[in-house]
Amino acid sequence: MGLQIGDIIGKKQIRFSDLKSKTIVVDAFNAIYQFLTTIRQPDGTPLKDSKDNITSHLSGLFYRNMKLILEGIKLIYVFDGEAPELKKRTWEKRKQAKDLAKEKYDKAVSEEDVEAMGKYARSDVLLDEKKIDESKQLLEAMGIAVIQAPGEGEAQASFMNKNDKEIYAVSSQDYDCLMFKAPKLIQNLGMSRRRRTISGYVEVFPQIIELSEVLKQLDINQEQLICLGILCGTDYNPGGVYGLGPKKSLKFVKEFKTKEGIFKAVEDDEKLELSFDWKEIYNEIENPKIDKKPKIEFPKINQEKIKEILLKYEFSESRIDNQLGKLDELKKAKAQKTLFTFSI
Repeated sequence: MGLQIGDIIGKKQIRFSDLKSKTIVVDAFNAIYQFLTTIRQPDGTPLKDSKDNITSHLSGLFYRNMKLILEGIKLIYVFDGEAPELKKRTWEKRKQAKDLAKEKYDKAVSEEDVEAMGKYARSDVLLDEKKIDESKQLLEAMGIAVIQAPGEGEAQASFMNKNDKEIYAVSSQDYDCLMFKAPKLIQNLGMSRRRRTISGYVEVFPQIIELSEVLKQLDINQEQLICLGILCGTDYNPGGVYGLGPKKSLKFVKEFKTKEGIFKAVEDDEKLELSFDWKEIYNEIENPKIDKKPKIEFPKINQEKIKEILLKYEFSESRIDNQLGKLDELKKAKAQKTLFTFSI
């Protein structure tokens, strides 16, 4: 979900090779939810082993991150900590929507409507402690750094991108990172490289969004961007102000300029209804709970641990070995290059 401003900001398409040797910090929950939602059977059923354990998230974390590692990209995954009270309220509303989708899914199953099953099954995604723990274990076995944020993962990731010159960008499908002042946001990083369309398969490329360019393009400042986000709707106030889409919200922001002026204008407009405490939301975005000195450690790749985790859930050993073999080839190529450079 998150900030809804995708239609009014510019994005630049890049290639995976453009990110070679770059360090990317990933909003872990966003990525894992994406895997759980998209890596499924045609009827919407997630990937499972013979004991009915869901494995979609492990498949995404292993195969898609392996491709990034083989591109020479260094990854840091940041996991959410305790959610703010504002977000807990949002979860209650989302639970109601999930319950409704579950009813529609059950109806589709009874009617053997595969297309409807695929549609409604994707709304029923649960990221529990078991999935989180095994995700962390797999990531660390793959040599990927894992950070536990005290609060929102995207806020922590954005802070790290802004304050650590070694971190090139944040990876997330949501735009919230821009409100949290991430200088660079990359989307589509963990998505399948090919997407099926009516006319066939098309290649999917990463897209980069630069905060400075967004502010310049929209002709607003950071305070106004946060206000724009609140008007359009964030995770803390889904839907935003009824009757205000991104374009109308931008007009309000530019006309009334300050956060006080913007929301007073909304309150004074008889056609609009402000059904939330904007100051509470603004403060949560402006002052998120973060670790200002996170300890970043890239563990050594542990191939035995990788296989132990994945084989437990009946992944194909030959496919795992194929990926790890590519990793060995990459290591050898790097070692030879280092040796050649040293001998010169």
